[in-house]
Amino acid sequence: MDSTVRLTGGMAFDAEVAGHHFTIDAKAEHGGADAGPTPKPLILTSLAGCAAMDVISILRKMRAEPATLEISASGELTDDHPKVFRDFTVTVVATGDVPAKKLWKAVGLSRDRYCGVAAMLRAHAPITYVVVLNGEQVPEES
Repeated sequence: MDSTVRLTGGMAFDAEVAGHHFTIDAKAEHGGADAGPTPKPLILTSLAGCAAMDVISILRKMRAEPATLEISASGELTDDHPKVFRDFTVTVVATGDVPAKKLWKAVGLSRDRYCGVAAMLRAHAPITYVVVLNGEQVPEES
């Protein structure tokens, strides 16, 4: 597995991952043109994407597919340089006829066993998971 970035001008780079291309760039105040995301938010995208792929795969195996599924990841940065994430929150929002217990089971399996991105990040900062089902936050059963 590898990723390559090539300078295209200014602070913009063409990022290539497994034959897929996209632009990363710095914000204008850092000499870029804001033509693409900066690197740190892509870490959040990786965390959300890893969780999302796990959760939908597990739910489908449970025959509990949601009508909609949206997973977001956020993180707070430290104030000092190098600015790194001090914590993360993964929010799972689903609608449909999915039992909360099955949804949390899928989230828990992703969190604790399958998501390699979460495993790497958890070694450096805590990750909190929030589940919202049909508009209501659902606590994880103990």
